[in-house]
Amino acid sequence: MTKQTSVALVIATYNWPEALRLVLESVLTQTVLPDEVIIADDGSTIATTGLVDSYRKKFPVPLKHFWHEDEGFRKTIILNQAIAGTKCDYIVQVDGDIVLHRNFIKDHLNAAERGYYIRGSRVMIDERRSNEELLIGRMKKASAFSAGIKNRINALRIPFLSPLLIKKSKRSDNVSGCNCAFWREDFVKVNGYNNEINGWGHEDIELAARFINAGLLQKKIKMMAVCYHLHHSFVDRQRESFNYTIYKRTLNQGIRYCSKGYHSYQQQYN
Repeated sequence: MTKQTSVALVIATYNWPEALRLVLESVLTQTVLPDEVIIADDGSTIATTGLVDSYRKKFPVPLKHFWHEDEGFRKTIILNQAIAGTKCDYIVQVDGDIVLHRNFIKDHLNAAERGYYIRGSRVMIDERRSNEELLIGRMKKASAFSAGIKNRINALRIPFLSPLLIKKSKRSDNVSGCNCAFWREDFVKVNGYNNEINGWGHEDIELAARFINAGLLQKKIKMMAVCYHLHHSFVDRQRESFNYTIYKRTLNQGIRYCSKGYHSYQQQYN
């Protein structure tokens, strides 16, 4: 990653401003800030708009808010719109319930490499601890030894050991959009997220499959880019099996480019 490379942090959210507040607070503590922070809002109410507006006034970098009407789970569409709205070279993507370690952006920049997309991991926080953090509106310092932490190995940040644990592969089925990163030009090349996928599930691994089909490799990182996932109840997953079928088709047929994706929105912002 060169000094001239620009980076956007994209945060996907829907109707949980209390969690988004924690995420934005964690962005403000970053040792290395992104060049832009972009909220991809899948139809939240005015409470989220008000929150973003209040933080825009104190953010040291541009804070952009992309929104469309609530017509069900349409995450792929709003992510495409949001990424079409930035000219940054590199995209780091998280969800609106992912609280970032203070070195999260710094670690992602250090991991960035041409020819790869990044698969990160997350630390799960149990319901009680999550509710406590949401109540006070600011996450207390967490570590692998904190109460309420699950999968503690993911909470370890040991930068000098991390290179020893990096795995590079053609795998796509283990990616999560809550902690991933990619070059914007690679995203554009495969036409971004597939808008055929709506409802919860598998939009991230389907994108990863097209990355792999287009010649990229996955770079799986550990002990860096640590983030904490707040507890929440499951959303409606009735479209999951249909979406997984699209993923398998993409994987098995070697599809590199989806017909309905990013380019539907590109001209709006150029």
